[in-house]
Amino acid sequence: MNRVVLIGRLTKEPELYYTKQGAAYARICIAVNRGFRNSLGEQQVDFINCVVWRKSAENVTEYCKKGSLVGITGRIQTSNYDDEQGKRIYRTEVVIESITFLERRREGAS
Repeated sequence: MNRVVLIGRLTKEPELYYTKQGAAYARICIAVNRGFRNSLGEQQVDFINCVVWRKSAENVTEYCKKGSLVGITGRIQTSNYDDEQGKRIYRTEVVIESITFLERRREGAS
């Protein structure tokens, strides 16, 4: 079973892209609290890279911004590619299957 459930805040604005075939996808990073503090009393946070596809990608880009609180379910996916210098780059990310916007838009927000 490969299932991920997260609640966290976007660390930056969503980035919307389109494949050559026209499918929309967006990359987001979510800051997720670990639920405990370290020995100095500081909150521990993980930064989780995620990708969301199709209409959900367009909705995330339209309705979410840096700091937006979201809940997601998805699966972990690994991939790799060679960059421009020929270096192998490895990526681990959550492929979002469902995303819920957990805050209402503020009055006057565009």
